[in-house]
Amino acid sequence: MPLYILAALLEIAGCFAVWSWWRGASALWLIPGAIGLAGFAYLLALTPPSHAGRSYAAYGGVYIAASLLWLWLVEGSRPDWADLGGAALALAGATLILWAPRG
Repeated sequence: MPLYILAALLEIAGCFAVWSWWRGASALWLIPGAIGLAGFAYLLALTPPSHAGRSYAAYGGVYIAASLLWLWLVEGSRPDWADLGGAALALAGATLILWAPRG
């Protein structure tokens, strides 16, 4: 799970840097954006499930929760009840995907 969390933070930071450039910030924002996105891809490739699709699906729940944390801590907008409920559902799904017994 720590790989998913770090990958999510790098992806969000990388996308935020590109988003900032797209909205008028210096083109230098593309440098940390590229580094963040490359780091995200590398870390996600290291995740444990034997099937990439399962790993990416589980990562999706962590990404949703990390995005809401970014919304709150970086953008200063506190998630509401629907945000938190949706994140809880997504994390429950990610947990099931990662740790369900498989025959």
